[in-house]
Amino acid sequence: MAGPKSSKSSSSDTSAAISTLWKSYVSQTPDRLKFIDSFLVFIVLSGVVQFLYCVLVTNFPFNAFLAGFSSSVGQFVLTASLRSQVNPENRPEFKEVSPERAFADFALGSIVLHFFVFNFLG
Repeated sequence: MAGPKSSKSSSSDTSAAISTLWKSYVSQTPDRLKFIDSFLVFIVLSGVVQFLYCVLVTNFPFNAFLAGFSSSVGQFVLTASLRSQVNPENRPEFKEVSPERAFADFALGSIVLHFFVFNFLG
């Protein structure tokens, strides 16, 4: 019976797996999806900064925090939906939705989302 792996080999296995995943992502992901992914990372970082500011500094206009954070969450959901619709590997699932239609839905959803966020600010 094999003994447990040491933490060094486990760490190197994890590092190798992450390296392989990154190389595969860079070489096989279309530029359009990389651009959407970078926007998703920006939205997540924006939400984290807003949450940390609320926890560490102040939450005085609490409705402003709720509006900003819900804007980040809503925009993330809309962008993730856009990514799934324009991904070439998902074409069989979205036969009737062209990339242009997906972007138009994304833009309209973003406008509606930010209209409600703006109204929630007071």
